[in-house]
Amino acid sequence: MSSSGGAPGYTPYHPRWFRPRVSTYWWLHQWAYLKFVLRELSSVFVAFFVVTTLLQLRALSRGPQAYAHFLDWMKNPFVIALNLIALFFVVFHTTTWFHLAPRAMVVRLAGKRVPEFLIVAVNYAAWLVVSGVVVWFVLGGG
Repeated sequence: MSSSGGAPGYTPYHPRWFRPRVSTYWWLHQWAYLKFVLRELSSVFVAFFVVTTLLQLRALSRGPQAYAHFLDWMKNPFVIALNLIALFFVVFHTTTWFHLAPRAMVVRLAGKRVPEFLIVAVNYAAWLVVSGVVVWFVLGGG
Protein backbone atom coordinates (compact mmCIF):
# COMPACT_ATOMS: atom_id res chain seq x y z
CA MET A 1 0.00 0.00 0.00
CA SER A 2 1.30 3.46 -0.78
CA SER A 3 2.12 5.96 1.91
CA SER A 4 -0.72 8.26 0.85
CA GLY A 5 -3.32 5.61 1.70
CA GLY A 6 -4.48 5.19 -1.92
CA ALA A 7 -4.64 2.07 -4.02
CA PRO A 8 -1.37 0.22 -4.64
CA GLY A 9 0.43 1.32 -7.78
CA TYR A 10 -1.41 4.66 -8.03
CA THR A 11 0.63 7.69 -8.89
CA PRO A 12 -0.86 11.19 -8.80
CA TYR A 13 1.19 12.17 -11.87
CA HIS A 14 -0.13 9.71 -14.44
CA PRO A 15 0.83 10.77 -17.98
CA ARG A 16 -1.97 11.95 -20.29
CA TRP A 17 -3.02 9.68 -23.09
CA PHE A 18 -2.24 10.89 -26.58
CA ARG A 19 -5.43 12.03 -28.29
CA PRO A 20 -4.94 13.63 -31.68
CA ARG A 21 -7.07 16.69 -32.36
CA VAL A 22 -9.97 16.03 -34.69
CA SER A 23 -11.50 18.86 -36.67
CA THR A 24 -15.18 19.59 -36.27
CA TYR A 25 -15.42 19.21 -40.03
CA TRP A 26 -13.75 15.77 -40.24
CA TRP A 27 -16.68 14.48 -42.27
CA LEU A 28 -15.85 16.83 -45.16
CA HIS A 29 -12.64 14.97 -45.98
CA GLN A 30 -14.19 11.75 -47.34
CA TRP A 31 -17.06 11.47 -49.81
CA ALA A 32 -18.66 8.55 -47.93
CA TYR A 33 -18.90 10.57 -44.70
CA LEU A 34 -20.07 13.70 -46.51
CA LYS A 35 -22.74 11.69 -48.32
CA PHE A 36 -23.92 10.23 -45.01
CA VAL A 37 -24.20 13.67 -43.39
CA LEU A 38 -25.97 15.13 -46.43
CA ARG A 39 -28.42 12.21 -46.49
CA GLU A 40 -29.21 12.81 -42.83
CA LEU A 41 -29.58 16.55 -43.48
CA SER A 42 -31.87 15.81 -46.42
CA SER A 43 -34.46 14.48 -43.98
CA VAL A 44 -35.18 18.08 -43.00
CA PHE A 45 -36.11 18.84 -46.61
CA VAL A 46 -38.25 15.70 -46.86
CA ALA A 47 -40.12 16.99 -43.80
CA PHE A 48 -40.43 20.41 -45.50
CA PHE A 49 -42.13 18.76 -48.50
CA VAL A 50 -44.48 16.87 -46.20
CA VAL A 51 -45.43 20.06 -44.33
CA THR A 52 -45.93 21.92 -47.63
CA THR A 53 -48.22 19.16 -48.89
CA LEU A 54 -50.22 19.23 -45.64
CA LEU A 55 -50.54 23.02 -45.90
CA GLN A 56 -51.76 22.62 -49.48
CA LEU A 57 -54.37 20.07 -48.42
CA ARG A 58 -55.49 22.37 -45.60
CA ALA A 59 -55.82 25.27 -48.04
CA LEU A 60 -57.83 23.06 -50.42
CA SER A 61 -60.18 22.05 -47.61
CA ARG A 62 -60.78 25.70 -46.67
CA GLY A 63 -61.98 26.73 -50.10
CA PRO A 64 -60.89 28.58 -53.25
CA GLN A 65 -59.83 31.78 -51.48
CA ALA A 66 -57.52 29.97 -49.06
CA TYR A 67 -56.06 27.93 -51.91
CA ALA A 68 -55.44 31.08 -53.97
CA HIS A 69 -53.63 32.56 -50.95
CA PHE A 70 -51.53 29.38 -50.70
CA LEU A 71 -50.64 29.60 -54.40
CA ASP A 72 -49.62 33.25 -53.96
CA TRP A 73 -47.34 32.19 -51.11
CA MET A 74 -45.84 29.46 -53.31
CA LYS A 75 -44.99 32.10 -55.98
CA ASN A 76 -42.70 33.92 -53.54
CA PRO A 77 -39.11 33.75 -54.93
CA PHE A 78 -37.78 32.62 -51.55
CA VAL A 79 -40.29 29.74 -51.43
CA ILE A 80 -39.48 28.79 -55.03
CA ALA A 81 -35.74 28.71 -54.22
CA LEU A 82 -36.40 26.70 -51.06
CA ASN A 83 -38.49 24.22 -53.05
CA LEU A 84 -35.72 23.81 -55.64
CA ILE A 85 -33.16 23.15 -52.90
CA ALA A 86 -35.60 20.76 -51.22
CA LEU A 87 -36.19 18.96 -54.53
CA PHE A 88 -32.44 18.43 -54.95
CA PHE A 89 -32.12 17.03 -51.42
CA VAL A 90 -35.21 14.81 -51.73
CA VAL A 91 -33.87 13.29 -54.96
CA PHE A 92 -30.46 12.86 -53.29
CA HIS A 93 -32.16 11.24 -50.27
CA THR A 94 -34.11 8.87 -52.51
CA THR A 95 -31.21 7.79 -54.70
CA THR A 96 -28.84 7.21 -51.80
CA TRP A 97 -31.44 5.09 -49.99
CA PHE A 98 -32.09 3.12 -53.17
CA HIS A 99 -28.40 2.26 -53.28
CA LEU A 100 -28.41 1.30 -49.60
CA ALA A 101 -31.47 -0.94 -49.92
CA PRO A 102 -29.55 -4.10 -50.97
CA ARG A 103 -27.44 -3.88 -47.82
CA ALA A 104 -30.45 -3.33 -45.58
CA MET A 105 -32.66 -5.94 -47.23
CA VAL A 106 -31.16 -9.22 -48.33
CA VAL A 107 -33.46 -10.89 -50.87
CA ARG A 108 -33.04 -14.56 -51.70
CA LEU A 109 -34.62 -16.45 -54.58
CA ALA A 110 -34.24 -20.23 -54.73
CA GLY A 111 -31.72 -20.02 -51.91
CA LYS A 112 -29.45 -17.58 -53.74
CA ARG A 113 -28.95 -13.94 -52.94
CA VAL A 114 -30.38 -11.54 -55.53
CA PRO A 115 -27.62 -9.29 -56.94
CA GLU A 116 -27.52 -5.77 -55.51
CA PHE A 117 -27.95 -4.07 -58.87
CA LEU A 118 -31.28 -5.87 -59.43
CA ILE A 119 -32.70 -4.58 -56.14
CA VAL A 120 -31.55 -1.05 -57.00
CA ALA A 121 -33.00 -1.39 -60.52
CA VAL A 122 -36.38 -2.51 -59.12
CA ASN A 123 -36.44 0.54 -56.84
CA TYR A 124 -35.76 2.86 -59.78
CA ALA A 125 -38.35 1.08 -61.92
CA ALA A 126 -40.99 1.43 -59.19
CA TRP A 127 -40.09 5.13 -58.83
CA LEU A 128 -40.46 5.61 -62.59
CA VAL A 129 -43.85 3.85 -62.66
CA VAL A 130 -45.21 5.83 -59.70
CA SER A 131 -43.91 9.08 -61.21
CA GLY A 132 -45.57 8.19 -64.52
CA VAL A 133 -48.92 7.56 -62.80
CA VAL A 134 -48.65 10.89 -60.95
CA VAL A 135 -47.84 12.75 -64.20
CA TRP A 136 -50.75 11.00 -65.91
CA PHE A 137 -53.15 12.19 -63.19
CA VAL A 138 -51.73 15.73 -63.12
CA LEU A 139 -52.07 16.07 -66.89
CA GLY A 140 -55.72 15.02 -66.70
CA GLY A 141 -55.53 11.37 -67.69
CA GLY A 142 -57.69 10.13 -64.83
